[in-house]
Amino acid sequence: MHPQSQQDYVSISFAGQGCYNNNKKWRRQSWWRKWKQLSRLQRSLILFISVLLFICGIASYPTVTEQLRGKEHLPTHQETTFSKDWLEEVREAFRHAWKGYKDFAWGHDELRPMSKSYSEWFGLGLTLIDALDTMWIMELKEEFKEAKAWVAAELTFNKNVDVNLFESTIRILGGLLSTYHLTGDTLFLDKAKDIGFRLMPAFKTPSKIPYSDVNIGKGTAHPPRWTSDSTVAEVTSIQLEFRELSRLTQEPQYEAVVTDVMKQIHKLEGKLDGLVPMFINTNNGQFTHQGIYTLGARADSYYEYLLKQWIQGGKKENQLLEDYLQAIEGVKKNLLQKSSPNGLTFVGEVSHGQFSPKMDHLVCFLPGTLALGAHNGLPADHMDLAKELMETCYQMYVQMETGLSPEIVHFNMYQGSTRDIDVKLADRHNLLRPETVESLFYLYRFTKDHKYRNWGWEILQNFNKYTKVSSGGYTSINNVRDPDYPSPRDKMESFFLGETLKYLYLLFSDNSNLISLDKYVFNTEAHPLPIWLSTV
Repeated sequence: MHPQSQQDYVSISFAGQGCYNNNKKWRRQSWWRKWKQLSRLQRSLILFISVLLFICGIASYPTVTEQLRGKEHLPTHQETTFSKDWLEEVREAFRHAWKGYKDFAWGHDELRPMSKSYSEWFGLGLTLIDALDTMWIMELKEEFKEAKAWVAAELTFNKNVDVNLFESTIRILGGLLSTYHLTGDTLFLDKAKDIGFRLMPAFKTPSKIPYSDVNIGKGTAHPPRWTSDSTVAEVTSIQLEFRELSRLTQEPQYEAVVTDVMKQIHKLEGKLDGLVPMFINTNNGQFTHQGIYTLGARADSYYEYLLKQWIQGGKKENQLLEDYLQAIEGVKKNLLQKSSPNGLTFVGEVSHGQFSPKMDHLVCFLPGTLALGAHNGLPADHMDLAKELMETCYQMYVQMETGLSPEIVHFNMYQGSTRDIDVKLADRHNLLRPETVESLFYLYRFTKDHKYRNWGWEILQNFNKYTKVSSGGYTSINNVRDPDYPSPRDKMESFFLGETLKYLYLLFSDNSNLISLDKYVFNTEAHPLPIWLSTV
């Protein structure tokens, strides 16, 4: 409370006393006499109440202060002058990751950098294949040469092994097709034809919705042991690759099977304003577990591939465009909210009519996809939303103590919240994911706003600070809230080389013709495939 100024005092007459004297010394003596006239009990009670109010004031001070500070202290990027050295820093990060893979996991799926060993998923050299086009783009010629030699001499798909249709399509088929287009070397096309052919048994189902798993040696396919369902995102995010394989081989069956899937999804009931459930049954072709709608895991790339198929095919397939535009309106209507206290725009989830302020890091693909759509003539407000969501995804990094985003966040929506983002203990891991730097690449390409480069530079520095392993490689971590011990998980996902470092390199490159977005469309594993200009 502010002290009153002298002119606020007035002259008051009291019974038995003369006029009230406004002299400070007299006032002090007068109040002291009144205090002395109080009984001991009254004085004790006043002192007790005064002390109690003082203690309550101290206890509430941090909360009040935080509320007052609120928006003023939303973390912002450090102003940094762009340097071409940033490109070399990304190349150096790749070399360090590649060193770990080459030394301890050569020819295997993924590096375990802490234990200097490897893990197998399919036993097909996933990291190496995922990284082929990254090395070509970065002009890492020696590394590319030794990887190509392994593909030529060692890579075989004649193995009695179950592979996931989606993961092997986006990483292996997509990686081989992309590398063929960049290099012109038919070695990679021949390998792409081989794996594409071996994945086709997945589509032999009663509904034509593919099974999730294929044995590429035996030519058999099946759903997971625990269900007959497939994931919607998985069956609708293999189209770019199979369509391109048909175009290159002039064999229509590859495109036919994935087009059938899109046609079925288009006409299915169970959507919410264009938003799809997460699961679909391979026997009857119907959505299952209905009522849950998310742009995170199990649904995310369905929306991405609606737009990208339309672009890939020369913007002629209007059904794909209509489904995409309807879905974005569905996002705005049902999933978009703002956080408190700083009003960050975020994409939540709906479960049986109830909104949840949960957002996966995976959703950070959306700013880039929205920006790509706006670049291709879709409504300008898609770019506005892209910029808002890009800020939110950046805040998911900068508000964490390590400067790295957790896998999942929850946003506060209630007035009086002191921070926008909460992270549950089980969600604090970081898997070296690419979605945010992917969107930064798109936003910078289309706007040339240098803040997006600065944000990417901060993220790269924090990857180096908290996930780099001295003997080679990078590791995912368990706790982005603990900079002293982020708790390494001892795994380097193949997408760190295939996507994360590739998008950072393209973000920092001044050459906008390096994988021009008017000539190429990226699959969901960051493998660029050509736009079919001949169909325009």
